[in-house]
Amino acid sequence: MKNIYTISLLTFREALSKKIFLFFFSVSTFVILVFALLFGFVSAESFSGGFVNASTTSFDNSIANGIKMFIIYPLYAGGLFLSIFSVAGFIPTLLEKGNIDLILSKPVSRPQVILGKFFGGTFMVFSNIFYAIFMLWILIGIKFSVWEANFLLSAFTITLAFASIYSIIILVGILSKSSTFSLVISYMIFFIFSPILSSRDTIFAFIDSGFWKTLFEMLYYIIPQTSDLSTITTSFAVGNSVENFDSIIFSIVYIILILLGAIFIFRKKDY
Repeated sequence: MKNIYTISLLTFREALSKKIFLFFFSVSTFVILVFALLFGFVSAESFSGGFVNASTTSFDNSIANGIKMFIIYPLYAGGLFLSIFSVAGFIPTLLEKGNIDLILSKPVSRPQVILGKFFGGTFMVFSNIFYAIFMLWILIGIKFSVWEANFLLSAFTITLAFASIYSIIILVGILSKSSTFSLVISYMIFFIFSPILSSRDTIFAFIDSGFWKTLFEMLYYIIPQTSDLSTITTSFAVGNSVENFDSIIFSIVYIILILLGAIFIFRKKDY
């Protein structure tokens, strides 16, 4: 565990040295400041256009939920976009001649290296996501007296979506040693494949072929379910209950299996 912690800390420091963390933190801080100024200079009544009595609890909840939805969509998409970009080079950099020799010369096992890289990158993203969501939760709570704690849970589902893609980045990085290829694969999964596969029931209405239906079902369980996690994140954000946790359970199992595969390949490679 100590070695994993050390590698995680080194990964975090690598992000700091490359200004990745600071850039991410700056973007989060900018968004927080924008909403702080907005809430400071705009009255609660103005958010409704003056059509609703702003003193009612239902109004406060409705406006607060609207703002949360306005926040969570770009935070999910933009946050993951920046997160994927920020970690894509971790494994290729690790595998560069000199870096990998130095790491493997230390009393640390290869599984510990992979797990350290994974936890270090994941913690970096989580700390930024949670910072943004927590501060926005505070601002919304102060402005509208709505303290819905489920909003904070969205930080964990966003991080889980990132972690599922990050596990793929690690695996692809080991196989290709290319950050560009890892980025292309990750963005295709996030922006194309996962949304399409999440809507497969709708697509099935226009497909009669059993082959394509079977293929779509197989791909659904091979590709990270980031679109389904987005739906759960939205539910948490507005305080709705989530009855189906299949995507969360699947993502956790998926991450474990992909990391095991990455560790297996990493142990077999000669550097």
